Amino acid sequence: MLLRMSNLFLRTLREDPADAEVPSHKLLVRGGFVRRAAPGVYSWLPLGKIVLENVAAVVREEMNRIGAQEVLLPALLPREYYEATGRWTEYGDTLFRLRDRKGADYLLGPTHEELFTLLVKGEYSSYKDFPVILYQIQEKFRDEARPRAGILRGREFHMKDSYSFDIDDEGLRRSYDAHRQAYVRIFDRLGLEYVIVTATSGAMGGSASEEFLAVAPSGEDTFVRSTGSDYAANVEAVVTPAPPARPLDGLPEARVHHTPDTPTIESLVDFLNGAGLGRTFTAADTLKNVLVKTRRPGEDDWEIVGVGVPGDREVDMKRLEASLAPAEVALLEEEDFAANPFLVKGYIGPGALQANKIRYLVDPRVVEGTAWVTGADRADHHVVDLVCGRDFTPDGTVEAAEVRDGDPAPDGTGTLYTARGIEIGHVFQLGRKYTDAFSLDALGPDGKPRRVTMGSYGIGVSRVVAAVVEQSHDERGIIWPREVAPADVHVVGTGKGEQIEVALRIGRELADRGVRVLVDDRKGVSPGVKFTDAELLGIPTGVIVGRGLADGVVELRDRAGGGRSEIALDSVVDTVVDIVRG
Repeated sequence: MLLRMSNLFLRTLREDPADAEVPSHKLLVRGGFVRRAAPGVYSWLPLGKIVLENVAAVVREEMNRIGAQEVLLPALLPREYYEATGRWTEYGDTLFRLRDRKGADYLLGPTHEELFTLLVKGEYSSYKDFPVILYQIQEKFRDEARPRAGILRGREFHMKDSYSFDIDDEGLRRSYDAHRQAYVRIFDRLGLEYVIVTATSGAMGGSASEEFLAVAPSGEDTFVRSTGSDYAANVEAVVTPAPPARPLDGLPEARVHHTPDTPTIESLVDFLNGAGLGRTFTAADTLKNVLVKTRRPGEDDWEIVGVGVPGDREVDMKRLEASLAPAEVALLEEEDFAANPFLVKGYIGPGALQANKIRYLVDPRVVEGTAWVTGADRADHHVVDLVCGRDFTPDGTVEAAEVRDGDPAPDGTGTLYTARGIEIGHVFQLGRKYTDAFSLDALGPDGKPRRVTMGSYGIGVSRVVAAVVEQSHDERGIIWPREVAPADVHVVGTGKGEQIEVALRIGRELADRGVRVLVDDRKGVSPGVKFTDAELLGIPTGVIVGRGLADGVVELRDRAGGGRSEIALDSVVDTVVDIVRG
C-alpha cells in the first residue's frame, strides 16, 4: 500500500474542535480521521477508515480462530422480534424507532440477539448441529440522550457482536471461555491496557457478565480493584459485604427528639453532638432515606420506593438503576411529595413508609440489631436508636450506596480503590432468555427436544479506535500501535525536487516489499508543517528525506520512543523492513 499526501483526501487542523472534551475526539478530528456529520454521528475519512478496518481485521482473525463464522444481518429490524423478548419497551428512549409507508413499526438495531436466534431456529434442529458461533461487524444505533466525546459515545457506531448456541450449560461455559480468551488476544494485539471486571447484564439479560475496560481517566465507567487480590468489578456490580446481625437484647429504646432546622445529615449531626445526649454522633450513625419512583417497562403507573443508606454515603443512581433494572428509575418531584403528604422532606423515616405500604429497601449494612438516627416523619423531629429488626423491618436490600476507596473488597482480600475505564468489550452468558422467547429447541440424542442456551459477546470496534488514542498520544498528536496504524512508515520529503522524488522512490520500494507507506510528497508545504502533520498523524516509523540527502543519509524517527538517527540512503529500505517485521 502506498498513499501519497499530495492527492490523499486529508485536511489536518491546527485547532481543537469546539465541542471536543477528550483527547481522542480532538486528535481524530484534527488529524482528519473523522468528521462530525450530526450529534453522535461521524464520517470516517480515508485514514480513519484504514484504522477502523485494521481493528476489525484483528477481531476477525481471532473470532475465526475460535471457529466463529461471519454473517451480516440487517440493521433495520421489525418491531415484532423485539416485542417477543420485551426489549421494544425495555430499551425505552434509546431505540431509534420508525415506520414504513404502510405504518409498520421498525427499529435500527442496537444489538441482534433476536435475529440471530431466529436465524439459527430456521436452519438448525438437531444436537448434531451444535455448538455454533456466529458473528458480524456492523453499524449499531442507540439514541443516546447526550452523545459526547466524539466516537466514544455516539448514536451510530461499529460493533462486533457474536452469539454462541449450545445444547447445554457446559457447552455455554466453553463458548464463553473461548470468547474471553479471544478477547484477551485481541486487546493484547491492539496494544491496549485493559482490565476485566465483573459487570451487570442490564437489558441484555442472562447471568455471568464481564466487561473489558480500557484504563483511561476519560472513561465513563468507574470500576474498582482490590489491594489484596485480582478482584475487579464495574462499580454497578460491586456487592457490599453485609456485617453480621447483632443481638437485639439490651439495646436502648428508640426515642424521638425535637431537632429543629436539621433537614440535612450535616445539620443533624451538628445538632445531636450539641444536644448533650451522652455520646458522639457521626454521619455513619444516621440512616438517610431517599425516595424514588420506578416504572416497569410497558407500564404507565409509577411505584414509589424508599431507599435507605448510611448517612455518610450518597445514593449512586447508576448502582440503583442497575439494581432495579429493567425498571425505569427517577427521583421524586415536588408534585409527588404534594400527592403524598406523609412524606415529610428532610425528615422521612421507615415508619411512615411502611405504614403507607411504600416498598422500603436498605443498604446491606443495615442488618438486624443495628441502631440508627433517622427521620421521625414529622418536621423538625428525628428518632434516635431506631433498631433494624425491632422497630422496623425492611422489604429487602439494594445496592445503591456509593462505593468509595478503602471499602472492604467483597472477596475479603483487601480494600477497594477506584479507577476509570472505557468499555471496549462485554461478554454475557445469556442462558435461555431469547431461546425461550422464540422456542429454539434441538432434538437431543435421546430424541427429546432440548432448549438451546446462548451467549452474547460484543466489541465496540469504533470505540476501540478512540480508546487506543486515549491511551496512546502526547502533546503533539497520536501515537498509533503498529497493528492499528494507517501505515507502517511515514516518508517525508521536506524540500523540493530531488528530496520529494527520493521520498517517493523509497516509498515505492517499501510498498513493493509489503510495507504500508504514507509519503508526504506535497510541494509548496514547509518542512515545519510537514513535521507537525507527521507527529499529529502518529505513524509508528518516520523517514525524513531532507538536507542530509546531500551526504547520502536520511533521518529515521520512532514516533513512540522519540528516537532519531541518521542512516545511509542505500540501507534505509532494508532497515525499515526489518523494523516493521519486528
